[in-house]
Amino acid sequence: DVVIWGKGDEKRDLLYVGDLVDFVNKAINFQKSLLENTMHCIKFISILLLLILNSCSNDKKISENYIENKDLETEMIKAYNEGMSALKKGDAFFAAKKFSEAELLYPQSKWAPRASLMSAYSHWSQQYYNDCIIELKRFIKIYSYSKNLDYAYYLLGISYYDSIVDEKTDLRPLLQAKKYFLILGEKFPETDYSLDAKYKLELINDILAAKELYLARHYIKKQKWVAAINRLKNIVTNYETTIFIEEALHRLVEVHYVIGLENEAQKYAKTLGYNYKTGRWYKETYRVFNQDYKQIIEIKKKRKPKILIEKIKSLF
Repeated sequence: DVVIWGKGDEKRDLLYVGDLVDFVNKAINFQKSLLENTMHCIKFISILLLLILNSCSNDKKISENYIENKDLETEMIKAYNEGMSALKKGDAFFAAKKFSEAELLYPQSKWAPRASLMSAYSHWSQQYYNDCIIELKRFIKIYSYSKNLDYAYYLLGISYYDSIVDEKTDLRPLLQAKKYFLILGEKFPETDYSLDAKYKLELINDILAAKELYLARHYIKKQKWVAAINRLKNIVTNYETTIFIEEALHRLVEVHYVIGLENEAQKYAKTLGYNYKTGRWYKETYRVFNQDYKQIIEIKKKRKPKILIEKIKSLF
């Protein structure tokens, strides 16, 4: 037994010591709990301060970005206006340079696609067709959402069309122009650009049909019948609205008749007669089957004056 006071026979002395130990433990635990709560409060206050500081920093950055974007937009508009001024003065090269600069300064703005398109137009206005074509293809790829996309396709087709030097030796510009005019007609059929593109397509088809007919005549002279037939059929299939369709049908009659395929010749002759009966080439086709056709016409012409004279004499 542990004796603290009294005689030592009180059993409650040991109970007192236990109570004291419990009290001390509770006091220690309370201090720990108080310390933990204090630490939590410090952490919470620290986090709150960090958030406040970060918010202030973000507000400062937003403000700085806004000022920076405002400055970029001002510089971009300045470069764009300089480009317009240079274009009016006829300095297309400097204008294209300033429009490209305006696009690079603020590529996410609404002015960027306009600047790109004006750069392409500047190149076209001075007949720098290759530079214009490169710029327009980039525009179509990057700014496919632009409301001026129809004009981009139109100017691209015109650039290829205007770059034609000699259609007899190089058909690529013609074919490329036709390609983009057709795309324009399919995607934007109701625009003014589409109407002009249709007119250009007719001219292109005339040139392409003339080229095919020129080659067909050459093959006929060389008696390369299969090659000539293929060229002529291409005109009938793909260029039936051109002025060369009549001669192409006649040449098909002529070639098939020469190689002994009279049924095929008659088929094309009927097609020619049904559609172009009063034309020159139908008369030429009729002569293929009737060798005496010219003599019959001459006899009729000789008879007409005699009949007229007789009618006049009968009046007296």
